[in-house]
Amino acid sequence: MSTALDFMLAARRSEMQGLQALALTCQLVGKISRLVHALQRERGFSNMYLGGQSERYLQSLDELSETAVRHENAVRSAFDGMDLERSCGADKARLLTRIAFVLHSFDGLSALRSRVRGQQVGAQEATRSFTRLVAGLLAVVFEAADTAVDPHITRTLVAMFNFMQGKELAGQERAIGVSGFVAGYFNQEQCGKLSFLEDAQRRCFETFLEFADHDSKSAWLTLCSEDLVGEIARLRLVAARTTERSRVHAAMGELWFELTSQHIDSMKRVEDDLADKLQAMCEHKTQQAKADLDSQRRLLKRLNSLDDEINTPSTRLYNVQATELEPLPGERLGSHMQRSVLEVLHGQTVRLQQLHDELESARRSLSERKVIERAKGVLMTQQGLSEEEAFRALQSAAMERSQKIGDIAQTILNYNELLQTPVRKPQR
Repeated sequence: MSTALDFMLAARRSEMQGLQALALTCQLVGKISRLVHALQRERGFSNMYLGGQSERYLQSLDELSETAVRHENAVRSAFDGMDLERSCGADKARLLTRIAFVLHSFDGLSALRSRVRGQQVGAQEATRSFTRLVAGLLAVVFEAADTAVDPHITRTLVAMFNFMQGKELAGQERAIGVSGFVAGYFNQEQCGKLSFLEDAQRRCFETFLEFADHDSKSAWLTLCSEDLVGEIARLRLVAARTTERSRVHAAMGELWFELTSQHIDSMKRVEDDLADKLQAMCEHKTQQAKADLDSQRRLLKRLNSLDDEINTPSTRLYNVQATELEPLPGERLGSHMQRSVLEVLHGQTVRLQQLHDELESARRSLSERKVIERAKGVLMTQQGLSEEEAFRALQSAAMERSQKIGDIAQTILNYNELLQTPVRKPQR
């Protein structure tokens, strides 16, 4: 017959197995990080190649494509290593769906590269194709953070996701900047897009700073203080002042590309450091859980051998009403064992509750992001807005009502759900 100890040890084993699975997920996130950066670089050079610099950038583009293929194969291998039988819980459904989308997108990369080399696709369309795949990969990181079982690892995943998202937005800004400068001016749509991307980057990095460790924060703040960032900011002002009648030289496109590429490459160093910390944290937590499990087994075995049911005075145990608990009929645990089991149970319960509270805190930003994305989708569908316009509408409503943007988004979702609920006619 199973005892309390069996279930206590089973709880520990379950926790350790969750951490082992999380360690594999963290390895996957690290590989995705490297692939995303490779695709971002390939996207940037594809823009320059399609923008009239074909001979100058072709060799670099070929090398970047080869690098991206290597990282793609590493991610595919990580996907292949997932145990689909044990990973099919309800909490993993969204993660597996995101992975399916990514695998489908991988299949179209070869054709896209061929079209780019043959100048059969425009820079804007090529950018959209690369961006869709990168968005899918970032969604995998998001879902990985949302299914993590350890609060400290979840915080690091949240920090890393927001940093990767901010870096991707910087890559999109680079692409639009190249198009505008090469053309000599920025139209109203491009200016609006640049403004939106700059604001979105700021929000991503603010969330990153909220969840990152001290060293990662310091590295990012140091990077933000470099002269390179100031030069990019000045080019943003130049872009905002251009018009069809007031153009700049097309060579500004190359300058913008070089500066923003240097900045994105510098950001990759912070991202790599986060990935390394994430992996080290997973390994440490797993080893710690295994050591705790082994120690608990040895301790309980030793305590059991120390008990003498006849010579040891009875143990006083209390429930939440402070009523003395008598040993159950047929209770075989000695008094030392009873006391130790209660202490271990209490300690484990308190620890798990603390972990739960910390985990909920870390996941709150992820939940708010989901709500905002869903509310944007409602506005885009019902009012025909673009993504930027939908977000601006949420921002404006939040400012007018002095509320958080997440609260406004939830109100929109609640109202939309109310409208879709069929009205039942009263029965006569």
